Amino acid sequence: MDNYLEVSNLSKTFPGFQLQNISFSLPKGYIMGLIGPNGSGKTTTIKLILNMLKRDSGEVKLMGLDNISDEKTVKSNLGVVFDSNYLCEEWTVAQAEAAVSVFYKNWDKKKFSGLIKRFHIASAKKIKELSKGMQMKLMVACAFSYDAKLLILDEPTGGLDPVSRDELLEILAEYIEDGEHGVLFSTHITADLERAADYITYISYGELFFSGSKDEFVDMFRIVKGGRGELASDLDGKLIGARKFSTGFEALIKSEDLKLFGHLDVEPATIDDIVVFTNREGD
Repeated sequence: MDNYLEVSNLSKTFPGFQLQNISFSLPKGYIMGLIGPNGSGKTTTIKLILNMLKRDSGEVKLMGLDNISDEKTVKSNLGVVFDSNYLCEEWTVAQAEAAVSVFYKNWDKKKFSGLIKRFHIASAKKIKELSKGMQMKLMVACAFSYDAKLLILDEPTGGLDPVSRDELLEILAEYIEDGEHGVLFSTHITADLERAADYITYISYGELFFSGSKDEFVDMFRIVKGGRGELASDLDGKLIGARKFSTGFEALIKSEDLKLFGHLDVEPATIDDIVVFTNREGD
């Protein structure tokens, strides 16, 4: 089995929004970032993968198994971390472990204890007394303690301080080192993807814009800048999301058009640049 996650032609319609024919796959041993502007369908996609929403059409396979007909088996090998705490806030950390561990035959108390110690989480503390970063680490510790093969995280680094973000990304890198685990995480913090992701899936307002390797995604585009009057009128149509000022302009261009802009300043594009420029109207 090469892919831990396969999403094929996934669709879901809500009043005023439609997720259309989303397809992508995540090979085991890698991290995929799921990106897109607010309201693009990232969380909807994750909820459909987890069978928390009823899909209109399409298919989802996790570790080779159907996410609906084989749901129980799938979820025993799946770790999920949302952007907000899903554990009872009145529980202590020890009580949380007791409550969660009964659902997993292969729960490793020693591993959980070691992770809690590493994360500096006191087992006697109530969950409501933990910071958001500590709550996130607790949920990650739970997922790791039954050796979840695939970890799905929805905005895991949002609201975390830089130290906690750095530690979480380090943990995810360690998690996939053996080549037997995978991670899908949605985020608005593209700097995290620059550092951690191997693959990118970009959904723009319900439609799949791109899914593939991070390097391929970034190499598809460049930023071009020039002064007033330096842009020939016949090249205007090649600009993506152009910003025009009294002194000049800047825009995204496809790398395949690079030779047309050789007389102007051209820079590499970041993931953030690509998302921003492809979601704005040109001036």
